[in-house]
Amino acid sequence: MTARTLSAAVSHVGRIRANNQDSGYAGTHLFAVADGMGGHAGGDVASAIAIRRIREVDREFPSAHDAEFALQSALIAANQLITETVFEHQELTGMGTTVSALIRVGEQIAIAHIGDSRIYRLRDGELQQITSDHTFVQRLVDSGRITPEEAAVHPRRSVLMRVLGDVDAAPEVDTAVMDIQTGDRWLLCSDGLSSYLAEERIRHALASTMDANQVTQRLVKETLDHGAPDNVTVVVMDVTDTEPEDDDAAATTVGSAAAPLTFEASTGRKPIRLPTILLHPLKVSAVPEDSHFEPESDQYFAELIAEDRRRRIRRRVAWSIALVVAVAALVGAVFLGWRITQAHYYVGTDRGTVAIYQGVQQSIGPIALSDVYEDTDISVTSLPDYTRENVRSTINATSLSDARDIVDRLRKAAETGQDQAGTGGDADSSPSPTPTRSGSPSGSASPSGSASPSESPGDGR
Repeated sequence: MTARTLSAAVSHVGRIRANNQDSGYAGTHLFAVADGMGGHAGGDVASAIAIRRIREVDREFPSAHDAEFALQSALIAANQLITETVFEHQELTGMGTTVSALIRVGEQIAIAHIGDSRIYRLRDGELQQITSDHTFVQRLVDSGRITPEEAAVHPRRSVLMRVLGDVDAAPEVDTAVMDIQTGDRWLLCSDGLSSYLAEERIRHALASTMDANQVTQRLVKETLDHGAPDNVTVVVMDVTDTEPEDDDAAATTVGSAAAPLTFEASTGRKPIRLPTILLHPLKVSAVPEDSHFEPESDQYFAELIAEDRRRRIRRRVAWSIALVVAVAALVGAVFLGWRITQAHYYVGTDRGTVAIYQGVQQSIGPIALSDVYEDTDISVTSLPDYTRENVRSTINATSLSDARDIVDRLRKAAETGQDQAGTGGDADSSPSPTPTRSGSPSGSASPSGSASPSESPGDGR
């Protein structure tokens, strides 16, 4: 049984754009997608002109190579038509469009492509991108300067190197002839799909058992669900041995080429009337990062490379400065915190003797925030029981001078064997200014009494 072609096409304006600058076509032999560029300068007009001119070659050809030549000629003719339109309507200066198209001839297809719309083929469950994007970032990828992942977020990812339109450059169209087989599913899409929906999601949808119409609807829905702001146009062509329900099914045109467009030139020139095309007043798109054309020349490419290199250097310098500032701020904060801790003192033990510590009794991981400031010859074991336990628990001091006063009292306690006032564990306690009385002590003070900071230093001496 002879393989047949079943197809579907759908186009959606997207979530942000005010108008649809895409156009698509699914015919008997011809299938095409065009993505206009130029914003208010007429992207929708350019894609409509291209599709309406190209669909004239939707017919049988003796061979795929004849179809290839016809497609290439149609794209060049569309380019000339766009140029003439701009000449008659100067306000459309700068408009252009991408085009990806294919014609089926028997067991082969002829392909013509310019710009960054894409043609994919699903065969035996494997998805392959057939066309190559004519973009600045794709040239960077091809030359090994960046990875495909970096290209997806590159600031110049919207720069087109080849398009049809008012670009002061003769169009250089990629063409090819390829074999097809029953079971192949071909996808033509604008970058509104391929830029926002991962290839695995595209493959999964195409590999489903849904028919061409259901697949196109699903792909557009998934793209919109992912928040795609751009126009989305999808054409799916199935190579199948299934008999079509309607052998005379009408061709489908979608997007800006789907309806007559009208435009009156503000310059007073006589409006140009294209075959079945009338141009209309254009709306300004609110979409950021519109595609725009830059001439594909080695000199300009070198300039873009140099600018991109300068941009990367500036970005690295900015990151380096930010890193240095962040590190300096962190070091400053750490140093300030350390200085604050070093204003504190306390009395504790060090290898069996009484010592004065500088810092606080805390640590950050393995880093202690205090260290021995002064050692003494006072043995901890020579202290009375209660005082010894207080020292082991550490005694906070209000200053270095206060810490030394505490050590003096501990020395007396060690010499007399009696607890001294001001050697308790209260960090903020200080001895009473009552003068020390001379003479013999009036009696032994209880441990709890001697540890109280409210008692006179002379008590118990």
